[in-house]
Amino acid sequence: MPLRNLIFVAFVEPVAGGQVFPRSDWPLHITLVRFDVGAPAGADPAVSVGALAEAPARAALGAGLRVGEDAAFGRNGSVPVSLVDPHPALQSLHEELVQVVAGVGGRILTPRHTLSGYRPHVSHHGAPGAGLKRLNQGDAVVLERIALVDMAPGGDHTIRRVLRLWSR
Repeated sequence: MPLRNLIFVAFVEPVAGGQVFPRSDWPLHITLVRFDVGAPAGADPAVSVGALAEAPARAALGAGLRVGEDAAFGRNGSVPVSLVDPHPALQSLHEELVQVVAGVGGRILTPRHTLSGYRPHVSHHGAPGAGLKRLNQGDAVVLERIALVDMAPGGDHTIRRVLRLWSR
């Protein structure tokens, strides 16, 4: 059974349904849960996952978040991020999406960073002084665009595609 590598995110920059962007140039976003899911031949697991995510995604839209301090994630702290302050609506969305993934037999790729280990953040993109995209401590963010994204549409790992977009 072939696996699809998918991710739920909350975009903080404008995006459109069906939008394709390079792996190296994501719009700023909060990762909600990244996972692999398989499907029988001819079935698209993104359809069922998207349908099951509809209610929790819609319920979270409009939640107001605040950006916290900077941190460094990844191997050797090589990924600069802006933490997002804890918020019940964001935590609930994350937990409900984890349940959606579990309900379709998906495999979460970062289990230590889910549920009680979830640390919402927005990764910085680009280089300082040369088009760096980032959020700053104290910035307000509203959950306006929650999406299901294909991490390798058509098997192409160099691009990403927005499969489903919930927006207000």
